[in-house]
Amino acid sequence: MCENQKIAVLENEVEASFLETILMEREIPFNIRSYHDSAYDGLFQLVKGWGAVYAPVDFKDEILEILNELRNSQEV
Repeated sequence: MCENQKIAVLENEVEASFLETILMEREIPFNIRSYHDSAYDGLFQLVKGWGAVYAPVDFKDEILEILNELRNSQEV
């Protein structure tokens, strides 16, 4: 199995939750990592974004397409 690579930065917890649900439904292997660090009171989230999604590179295009659709639907 391929090693997970950083696919995209996530903007917030809601986006992460929606993406997680969709990826689980489609049985796409992934990990979501939050950049929150209680020692710095979330400072890194202000600079780097909420977190990131990691997955095998074979799924990169599909995940980016899903994320793009999510972001476009949230703008409405």
